[in-house]
Amino acid sequence: MLITKPDYFDRFRCVAGACPDSCCKEWEVQVDAASARFYRSLPGALGDRLREVLRVEDGETMMTIQNGRCPMWRADGLCRIQAELGEDALCKTCREFPRLTHDYGDFIELGLELSCPEAARLILSAAPAAPKVQRLPGGDAPEYDTAAMDVLKATRETMLSILSDTSRPVGESLALGLLYGCQAQGELDSGEMQPFDAENALREAVDLAKPGSPGEIPEFFLGLEILTPEWEARLRAPVPGVWDGRYRALARYFVQRYWLQAVADYDLYSRVKFGMIACLLVKELGGELLRTAQLFSKEIENDVENVEAVLDAAYSHPAFTDDKLLGMLLGM
Repeated sequence: MLITKPDYFDRFRCVAGACPDSCCKEWEVQVDAASARFYRSLPGALGDRLREVLRVEDGETMMTIQNGRCPMWRADGLCRIQAELGEDALCKTCREFPRLTHDYGDFIELGLELSCPEAARLILSAAPAAPKVQRLPGGDAPEYDTAAMDVLKATRETMLSILSDTSRPVGESLALGLLYGCQAQGELDSGEMQPFDAENALREAVDLAKPGSPGEIPEFFLGLEILTPEWEARLRAPVPGVWDGRYRALARYFVQRYWLQAVADYDLYSRVKFGMIACLLVKELGGELLRTAQLFSKEIENDVENVEAVLDAAYSHPAFTDDKLLGMLLGM
């Protein structure tokens, strides 16, 4: 069993009351069955309060949000459960966030979620680096298509290299990444690998590109589920920013998080376009990049229905055609 994780993974520490946002705001927390039983069994004032705020919905136990915040969130920004019972008493969701685990049976990839401000700081400041690898005994026989996974692993490395090439402007690197994503989809479909000719691909990108309509991107996202008033306000009044080097790290984050998931349905290209659309939206909204990217993740990545809507729109929405995305990435 191989376990891989970004080189910054172990540097993450929750900043608790100093956090500029909070995972205790807006989100309803799903409470695992074991924790729910434990909470309902607690004596005293804490147990009474937990029994008041836990509810069952569609067979799942949820912590009811009250006044836009978790009822266990204290005025000092700390969790009442953790303060009174210790970190081990937290439910699985709260104990693990913002850590991600992608378990493929014979290997596991760990990561951090961009929706946490401190995790976002680490992600967007990270230089390209090989992941840390740990080998442990055990593991399950893979249930995925091993040939497809081999292609996905190889093409992901090429994609990360393209995005990390600082000899090119950021937008140009992302445009090349979009074209390479299309090539990688073909390689996944056929099982035949081909070298990527960046110079020829760039000429192709310029030939294919058409002026896009960046303003249509926030309009599309206004039609999705919205969690916070801040996100809606940002979508309604974008202040376009400019590319900077942190967008390379942002694009790499999306590649590292979603690329291998295509082994489940063989649809790699919609995931590639998801990352490019996200980068374009963050740039179009402007503001401080870390906050805008973190808010995007909170609103979109942490809502399965929103993610699915973007993946579907990557193929169907007129603002997200390949030629228009290339035009926007290249600044046409």
